Amino acid sequence: MITIRHADDRGRTRLDWLDSRHSFSFADYFDPEHTGFRALRVINDDRVRPGAGFGAHGHRDMEIITHVLDGALEHRDSLGNGSVIRAGELQRMTAGAGITHSEYNHSATAPVRFLQIWIEPDRHGLAPGYDQRDFSGDGDRLRLVASRDGRDGSLTVHQDADLYLARLEAGEAVSHALRPNRHAWLQVARGAVTLNGRALDEGDGAAIGDEDRLDVTARSDAEFLLFDLA
Repeated sequence: MITIRHADDRGRTRLDWLDSRHSFSFADYFDPEHTGFRALRVINDDRVRPGAGFGAHGHRDMEIITHVLDGALEHRDSLGNGSVIRAGELQRMTAGAGITHSEYNHSATAPVRFLQIWIEPDRHGLAPGYDQRDFSGDGDRLRLVASRDGRDGSLTVHQDADLYLARLEAGEAVSHALRPNRHAWLQVARGAVTLNGRALDEGDGAAIGDEDRLDVTARSDAEFLLFDLA
């Protein structure tokens, strides 16, 4: 079964410095029909104006993945990390027992766009942690970028979840097999695709269950994230 969450149906936060779309309930946006999917709790599509951002704030007991699509995002946290996440890079922050961080647009002239993803960990009270990797040059059309065991150079997340990143040219196709009793969520970051014959456009997501194979074809140049979940 495939259930599509259309881009225009998402929640929205609009401020003078932020335009954010929420696939699931977040902050002041609450939809009892969309509070998450399996261990996936948040997918926010954030656009931040030059020089602005999120001041220091705290998190705990969540795996937070940031994927920068355009521009550069400056990160600082209570562990002493300070970095700039650029387009094509992914960051994983284990909030665990508690962490404070800030995120600002690194540029004074260009906006930044990024996906902020929260995954519930398999246990609470973990030691906070941080990692960041560049996947912009990878040639794989379906690249594992996060997993519980960190295999194949992926980021490590503390949950039975595999996250894949795909960048396809128009007409290219990829397939992914789902093991029994697994579920998936596909989020289109750019462009347009078909998923098992169903059309998805930029910003659309799809909850997937009771499917043993996922066939994705790019209707235009496209980029998407695929979550393989318990």
